[in-house]
Amino acid sequence: MFSVFDWRVVRMTPENRQTVPILLSDLIDALEFVSTSPLDEHHAYICRQAGRILFLADSVDMDDAAELPDDPEAAGYILVPHRRDLDLGKKLALAFAVEEMPEAQMDVRDIFSRKGAYRRFKYLLQAKGALERWYAYEERAIEAAMCRWCDDVGLTWTRDTHPDKTGRS
Repeated sequence: MFSVFDWRVVRMTPENRQTVPILLSDLIDALEFVSTSPLDEHHAYICRQAGRILFLADSVDMDDAAELPDDPEAAGYILVPHRRDLDLGKKLALAFAVEEMPEAQMDVRDIFSRKGAYRRFKYLLQAKGALERWYAYEERAIEAAMCRWCDDVGLTWTRDTHPDKTGRS
């Protein structure tokens, strides 16, 4: 559910082809920025040509808003998804329970059947001594999801600020 346009239907033209790889850490920061707003009040747009990310928030006047064209899609911008669009919420927590804490998976299912699930989920993880494992699992899942998303929308990413001359990251 995107407010401006859907990243799954971006049309590539010679004018909006990506020329600069984007740091994976910057992409993840953009995802986190977008995801801090449960009501879709935060947006991040990636300029394919420059590799620059613009950050916008409905409730705050941000300098980046002035730089965003009226028709971002036509100008080669792509909207960064929310965590929920990449299945990085309840589904991820349930997968973690199945893989890492099978003895507690029914408890986790029960936790996610009511409001306030993440708070109670983290309490359970803390009680089971699994909080650090969850953070590592979640970090790997976020990286993998962003890499898949980049592949889906035709973005090139790198882990390094200076890719080597062979073009590999």
